[in-house]
Amino acid sequence: MQIIVRDNNVDQALRALKKKLQREGVYREMKLRRHFEKPSEKRAREKAAAVRRARKMERKRMERDGVK
Repeated sequence: MQIIVRDNNVDQALRALKKKLQREGVYREMKLRRHFEKPSEKRAREKAAAVRRARKMERKRMERDGVK
């Protein structure tokens, strides 16, 4: 990952770096790895995320099709 500092503006470069890290999911990964997660907890978390994704996709499909 590379961030270019233009006109000696470190603050702007730092903001760009944070935004890139956020988009890549680095902060989320760091938070998850801070403590050990039991395999059962990991499965439950991943299943809940899958349910959220499925519901979101269904909502978007319904909205796109004009059904409310």
